[in-house]
Amino acid sequence: MWDTSNDYRLLVAEKSVELILRTVEGANLKGKWNKKQALQAARKMTSEIQTLYYSYLELSAIVTTPQIDLLEEQATEIVEALGGNSWHRQFLELANREEKPKLEESLAKIKFFLNTILGLKDRISLGEIEDPVMGIDIKKGEILSVSKHPEADQLLVCNVNLHQRAITVVTNDLEVREKNQVAVALLPPEVFMGITSEGMFLGAGEGILKDVKGDLGKLPHGIPLEALNESRNLVENFLQ
Repeated sequence: MWDTSNDYRLLVAEKSVELILRTVEGANLKGKWNKKQALQAARKMTSEIQTLYYSYLELSAIVTTPQIDLLEEQATEIVEALGGNSWHRQFLELANREEKPKLEESLAKIKFFLNTILGLKDRISLGEIEDPVMGIDIKKGEILSVSKHPEADQLLVCNVNLHQRAITVVTNDLEVREKNQVAVALLPPEVFMGITSEGMFLGAGEGILKDVKGDLGKLPHGIPLEALNESRNLVENFLQ
């Protein structure tokens, strides 16, 4: 019997709910949106995840439970409460220059939460794998642009295409270039001297992987196991 109470996918999902509750409560989000509705929908998720924790069902059965459907419905309700599919754009448009760095961090945290919940069924469908990286998505991306970090000579800021969306990744590999095919761990956002990074490039040995195989936005092929070590550590840190 699979121990669902210690499944990393559910553990990260629950922690991401805590993250959005703190973020929505404390963020300075201007414009037309329904804070009360967003918080109510997020709070409902905790009980759904708790039910899954202690179901001790086979994972093939979990993906068909009402709780999975309810979690997806509640995530969709939060998107609507924030202003619809273009919710993040309206907040950025209404922010002044001084507000944008902190706002971008808040928006990245909300995106991480939504990605975690809306991808939960697919992650669970991968089966019984006891590994912290199962709690997050690993996707193949293509670097669209690279620029110097305005405050740090040893960091670069990359715009990365994940097929359905683009994200910002800050890296200390100074050899990255446009069109590099990379593997990205979609980890909880981290701020590097005023720039929010929405993920981390996977690497093995010196530098990141730059010729990753597979379809854009999908699970990459042939990733060395050691390339996942840092992501594992960061997931464990997030859960503490």
